[in-house]
Amino acid sequence: MAKSYDYGRGMDKVVIIINAEVSDRGELISASPVTQRMVEALQRSIAKDSRAKDLEIVSAATLWSKNSRINHQDKSKTVYCPLTIQLPEYFEFPQQKIYSACKDINARRRWVEKLGFKTSVGDSWLGHLWLPIILSDRPVFAEVIGEGSMPNSYEHPVAIPNRQRKSLHSLAHQLLDSLEAPPATYLLQFSLYNGEIVFDRLWPFPAAPALITLKTQQPDLFTCHWHCLTNQPVADISISDAMAI
Repeated sequence: MAKSYDYGRGMDKVVIIINAEVSDRGELISASPVTQRMVEALQRSIAKDSRAKDLEIVSAATLWSKNSRINHQDKSKTVYCPLTIQLPEYFEFPQQKIYSACKDINARRRWVEKLGFKTSVGDSWLGHLWLPIILSDRPVFAEVIGEGSMPNSYEHPVAIPNRQRKSLHSLAHQLLDSLEAPPATYLLQFSLYNGEIVFDRLWPFPAAPALITLKTQQPDLFTCHWHCLTNQPVADISISDAMAI
């Protein structure tokens, strides 16, 4: 596994990168309500860390300019928290390799198929379930998140049959090992079709479905993500009763 930010070093800056317009004062201008909530959730987690004194929110669009000032700051004392996978390949940051790998959805699906799992095809069988993986010194699997009946709504926790759960955890282990995944909170997106797992994609950060854990899980997935990135221990997870599908 790749190393995370060194908890013992000084921290000069924390940079949250989002797929939305940001003003010169760091205010979100055209962000969707979901993006706004994700940023606020991560900000709350970061604010509890006394070492994080300088927080900057950056639009991913600005990174497409090679003259972007973010490319010239001291990366050794900066913790990057991208909440989007749409980053230019030449933007260098510690998690660059895993973000690039997760962005290449077709390559990940082909790799998973070699393990004998079904995968989504194009926009078919898009995953409606997400397995949270809290990866610090070892992977911890949280309860599955499910798609709700309303747009951008989610249910958590969702119980899946024991056989599929074991296969899913095995897939997650092998996938993260193959990618030499650095500490972070991941979401493995999948679906169940005729009782079989259909892999969709892997998210290298707590994407929109993680918002439901603000209500159902302690610590929530955004707090877990920050702890992973900064090499802090993740406390025991407390969660509500599971809901069957």
